[in-house]
Amino acid sequence: MLRLTPIQTNGTTSELKRSLKSSRLKLDEAPRFLQVMANSPASLRAYIRADAALVRGQLTPRQRQQVALAVAEINGSSYGLSAHYDTGKSLGLTHQEMQLARSAAAADPKADTMLRFTRSVVLQRGDISDEDFQAMGKAGFTDAQIIEIVANIALNIFSNYFSSVAKTEVDFPLLQPGADAPRVGIAQSKTQPATRRTRSPRLNMTVAARTVGGQARRPKNTPANKELNNECISTLEPV
Repeated sequence: MLRLTPIQTNGTTSELKRSLKSSRLKLDEAPRFLQVMANSPASLRAYIRADAALVRGQLTPRQRQQVALAVAEINGSSYGLSAHYDTGKSLGLTHQEMQLARSAAAADPKADTMLRFTRSVVLQRGDISDEDFQAMGKAGFTDAQIIEIVANIALNIFSNYFSSVAKTEVDFPLLQPGADAPRVGIAQSKTQPATRRTRSPRLNMTVAARTVGGQARRPKNTPANKELNNECISTLEPV
């Protein structure tokens, strides 16, 4: 049974409309977990702004997806796994690479160190050993990149927990924790059909980035949007 349901478009607040101003999608075209999160405009704005900032960070799109898959598997998040597996495919990550990432491992030594660090941070709630931290430096990660990895972990934990609390129905090919591959087809809502989204091969975005457009497309510089203009996504790179 659903605990939280997507907000109705006709009940959208002006604040929420401003939050999605830079998007090419309407609210009812957004991934389901953001439609549900829209019940709290403040939470949605916080998520979008944090995600937009990290898109412009130093981690590559592939690294961010690998971290997201590792976190989602640890948290047992079907929604997170389904969404990030879907985006990983669009980024060119192979099934084997994503399977390894879900196990917090990678064939590439640097990526493997990053994912082992990710697992330690999540499972040990940040109380990692000096060896875990030093291994990141030896692998070539800067202090800024290590901080961004922690920030990405935190943002993914929020979205994983939120989707679990809300019992958000999955609007991607369903990938269950521990399963080898997604099920054929998409889990559709019984109460509100999931809107089919078109994709551009240039915009290989994750859930949040696709929702806010992921492009250097800014709203008009009105007083209401001035603050958001400074924070909207200005890259074609995915989350």
